[in-house]
Amino acid sequence: MKVIKSLVSILTLVITTSLTAQETEATTEVASETTISKQDYYAQRAAQDAKFEQEFKASSHDEEKTFWEEQEAYEKDLKKRDKKAYRAYMKGKKAAYAEHYENCNNHCHHSEHYYHHASFYYYRYDSYYYNQPRRSTIGISTRVSTPRISVGLF
Repeated sequence: MKVIKSLVSILTLVITTSLTAQETEATTEVASETTISKQDYYAQRAAQDAKFEQEFKASSHDEEKTFWEEQEAYEKDLKKRDKKAYRAYMKGKKAAYAEHYENCNNHCHHSEHYYHHASFYYYRYDSYYYNQPRRSTIGISTRVSTPRISVGLF
């Protein structure tokens, strides 16, 4: 009788331990799926935001300035709250801006704020907005100090 009770208790202990281990693995799998779906959500959200920004037409300069400031504040807040989501968001934004750049020509009329903000996402807009001359020469200055030698006659 004692042997049977011992076997039953050992068997129960082994089964509960294995079930707990399986639950932990299942929880880990669900957590990784949630992380992936969160990243997909922010990448999709970035594409939607980029499309809205590209089509945005403000009625006044102040309205446009406020819009871009709010957008920048949202991105900073997202970066503080969740770095992985921020990286997914920025990756999605960069992809959306790159795609728009390929199709953007004379029919696109973007404001200065747009090009300034877009240069943050996509480097090709940088030279469009910041038309700075390129340096063609490099100046190098060298200085060699020599020791002083004096010859005295007296």
